[in-house]
Amino acid sequence: MFEKLNEIKVLRDPIHEYIHIEYQIIWDCLNTPEFQRLRRIHQLGSTYLVYHTAEHSRFSHSLGVYEIVRRMVNEVEGLKDMLSEEEKVEVMLAGLLHDIGHGPFSHSFESILPYSHEDFTIRILTEDSEIHEVLTKADPHLPANVASIITHTHTNPLLSMIVSSQLDADRMDYLLRDAYFTGVSYGNFDLERVLRTLRVQSDKLVIKESGIHTVEDYIMARYHMYWQVYYHPVSRSVETILIRFFHRLKVLAESDPSIKEMFPMFEVLFQSEMPSVSQHFALDEPACFYGFRLATHHSDSILSDLASRLLNRRLFDYADVENSAQSEAQKQRVEELGYDSNYYFAIDSADQRPYHPYQEYENSLIWILMHTGEIKELSQASLLVKAIVKGENKEDVKMFFPKETSL
Repeated sequence: MFEKLNEIKVLRDPIHEYIHIEYQIIWDCLNTPEFQRLRRIHQLGSTYLVYHTAEHSRFSHSLGVYEIVRRMVNEVEGLKDMLSEEEKVEVMLAGLLHDIGHGPFSHSFESILPYSHEDFTIRILTEDSEIHEVLTKADPHLPANVASIITHTHTNPLLSMIVSSQLDADRMDYLLRDAYFTGVSYGNFDLERVLRTLRVQSDKLVIKESGIHTVEDYIMARYHMYWQVYYHPVSRSVETILIRFFHRLKVLAESDPSIKEMFPMFEVLFQSEMPSVSQHFALDEPACFYGFRLATHHSDSILSDLASRLLNRRLFDYADVENSAQSEAQKQRVEELGYDSNYYFAIDSADQRPYHPYQEYENSLIWILMHTGEIKELSQASLLVKAIVKGENKEDVKMFFPKETSL
């Protein structure tokens, strides 16, 4: 049995109205330094430079995921009765802590490191951290059990499906939350209808056939949010500069050891071995911005210029890549005007399909419970989703370069 709070705590939330916390262990995890650090990590990385109100954090998103999980295990017919209290608490913790390993600027920083935020999520859960202490105090097996839900190795696969699948608490919260804070309507769908039509059948989470149109709306919400928000070319321009700033910093450190002393906040960049949990914890976006400010005064013109561009929103221009001759001409133009093309020219490709019926984990798929009792994979039950799956995969290839070098 897990200890409950004397009274349920409620936190105001613009997406879910209230976040309800009943268990002491949830409250204790929320108040650890590792979880509080998520306040200092933007949910959408650099997208706030495109949509000026996209200032929400991984902290608020993680609470939102927790709240959807809490509702699922307590409201979904079949699920609420078949899960033990231990399983319910474990999956609520997995929802709350699934992003605990995230670094700054979403996935931009991660692209230059030899490990992922998922790796650090598991390490924070299972190694020396306050979250690990809180979990272990409640149950010595709890850190491993929560980690196994995130890694899809838990003995009850339903728990992983709740947190990480193609219709999960994570995606449902970030679509609604990101749409709200960017001020767009693309990500909206009927969460209440999804929860009302969820069922458990044959060890799978399924949607009743009557809810199929709501799921179609959810799939289209994903599609539009990726192309209108997540893959916005201005946001990709910021990411291009971020990645090249960090790359330049690493190159300079190889020949000038003093760089490491000048930029201690970026120490994880300068080591070949896996950083410790405490080193990872120390890196957040305020630390990065302090590093950018220091870099504007550095003698290396490339480093200082890239830092200044990040701080003052002097971003790269962009254009569609139509053929290799065109992109090569733009690259030569960059070099002719005195820019190092390693840092001032980039080609980026984005592609996205909102639903993938071929996944490593069967329980990651979306299943529809037909009125006949048969269970069908979503693309076999929806003509709209079938057309998306069978259709051509959309790809957007762009090149990025300083505006003054534009052809």
